[in-house]
Amino acid sequence: MAPAESPRLPLPGGRSALPGLLALFSLLPGCGLLPGGPGLEITMLVGSALDGFCTAAAQAIEHDPPRLADGTRVLLRCRSAGSGDVVSEMEGHARAALQGGTAADDPRIPTLVSVDGEIYLELLRHRLQALAPQRELIPPTADATALATSPMVLMTTPALAQGLRRADPFQSLARSSDHRQLDPAGPPQPIRFVHTAPTRSNSGLQTLVAMFAEVSGKRPEQLGLDDVRAAAPAVAAIQKHVTRYGSSTDELARAMQRNGLFWASVGSVYESSVVAANSRREPGQDGLVAVYPQATYSSTMRAILPAAPWVSAREREAALLLVDRLQQPALQQLAAEQGLRPASPAVPASRVTAANGADPRATYDSLRAPRPEVVEAMITTWRDLVKKPSRVALVVDSSGSMEGTKLASAQRSLQAYLAQLGPRDMVGLIDFDSEVRDPVVLRGGTQDAGKAAVFVGSLLAEGGTRLHDAVLAGRDWLRRTRRSGEILAVVVLTDGIDSGSRLPLQDLQEQLRRSGFGGDERIGVFTIGYGRSGEYDSTALRRIAESNGGEFVEGTPESILRRMEDLQLAF
Repeated sequence: MAPAESPRLPLPGGRSALPGLLALFSLLPGCGLLPGGPGLEITMLVGSALDGFCTAAAQAIEHDPPRLADGTRVLLRCRSAGSGDVVSEMEGHARAALQGGTAADDPRIPTLVSVDGEIYLELLRHRLQALAPQRELIPPTADATALATSPMVLMTTPALAQGLRRADPFQSLARSSDHRQLDPAGPPQPIRFVHTAPTRSNSGLQTLVAMFAEVSGKRPEQLGLDDVRAAAPAVAAIQKHVTRYGSSTDELARAMQRNGLFWASVGSVYESSVVAANSRREPGQDGLVAVYPQATYSSTMRAILPAAPWVSAREREAALLLVDRLQQPALQQLAAEQGLRPASPAVPASRVTAANGADPRATYDSLRAPRPEVVEAMITTWRDLVKKPSRVALVVDSSGSMEGTKLASAQRSLQAYLAQLGPRDMVGLIDFDSEVRDPVVLRGGTQDAGKAAVFVGSLLAEGGTRLHDAVLAGRDWLRRTRRSGEILAVVVLTDGIDSGSRLPLQDLQEQLRRSGFGGDERIGVFTIGYGRSGEYDSTALRRIAESNGGEFVEGTPESILRRMEDLQLAF
């Protein structure tokens, strides 16, 4: 039986009166659009730490939305990215809108913005101020409404925590090689340190700034460019302990919990990441604790409403209603449920408890942001001089199934990946199909850009998929060529299922486990299943990656560039 149609009132010529009645109804005071109608959607681009709260708040608001003066329902739509990506995206939108490349009402430009701390907020203000010196497109920090906070902490096990409870934890890391040197009562466990990449992640940037400030003996806001240059060797001494970087703080914390002490013994993360890690630990997994440095960043997440041409008067009215709603106790409770400390003093941080490894009464000196030009210098110094160098075997499937748009999008993602290599990074490019070819070795920077272009351009889709043999070839190249002090990884991009390898999957896994966490080799394997689900063996790719602390991700022609960019930040 066909569904019943809505009754229509006839008009002359056979037209219906319903559309006109809907338009009239939407203008009646207090009515807005019909219940369940689309309303006015306001997009909020947030840093990753606020993603869970924003999403939960958007769902709650949809059930009881605020309304504009004309009755239109106001809805919140959330999109998340690393705080560095938020800044880069908004800089791109602002440049296009101010220079006429994009219409001010382009729906791709978010109305509300949030980053996960003061440093990236000041950097956003600085970069947009450079585009429009006579305008204040981004409000000062104090004028942006606080929604939640989560202090930066050092995450570790209870047995190792005491050695990190020092006035100078980062300098202590620089002076020590194992945890017994931090605490005579501690175990002779090598220090394995992880934090996110400061180029993309707020927690990584706050960690980097705290390092520079501590080794300089100055407050962050007092640091100058000369201080950055002078402190670089000491910061590099801290970075020697890094075993993995990353793009997401929570993902890094999850990997630390999953892989254990020999993968990483100390992580610089948000307090909320410790809470989340403990709340999802499985039976038999050790709990983790937050160590609060005497001076650290509060990581205040704020709602930023730009005074910009892409925010219309109507959107501004709607955004202010949403920001007011996000401050209300009912929604602030949602922030507490995410392990954050709500901005509203009336709402307790209910999950910040000792049972979750956190201290609800922790006290610390809250650090402030350095000048933006000093932050830019720290990021450049980290990338070019301080960051621990990496050596990566990039194993690329060019079998016949890659023919067409798959190969073209893979080539674009490879070009972008290679263009972002730091000057101290090395890559061995291994092309495979029915044959596993010798590595093409590239150094980061511009000197080998021509070799990179030749390799990417020469890829042809043909032959079979000797996946297992190619992965082992990448591991063996790293073993032969590695140098002390490098992060080692194999990255595999494949759209198929192994065929023709001499090495069975089980034997490959055993070979990879020999490059384990306990020694200096520590070769992680990261696999990317490329294409539609079912075209590749996701179970096998996950088993390969998890043989030695790596990660399996899935990519499509549309998402592969971002997948590759995220993986590149791990090392």
